[in-house]
Amino acid sequence: MGSKVYAGNLTFDTTAEDLDHAFSDYGHVTKSVIEKDRDTDRSRGFGFVTMSTPQEAEAAINGLNGYE
Repeated sequence: MGSKVYAGNLTFDTTAEDLDHAFSDYGHVTKSVIEKDRDTDRSRGFGFVTMSTPQEAEAAINGLNGYE
């Protein structure tokens, strides 16, 4: 099982692959998802990334907090 991390304040053109790329510097990404509006299929500006271990998740949180 992994550790899920919330990623907020994303631009509407951010993709799951963009999240993979940003978070992979801190460990193994097992899954990334951009949440979308069910009516418009447009990004809601946030997503979730699942990292392999809690330590990797913590490193990503510390490294990316405030990242633009």
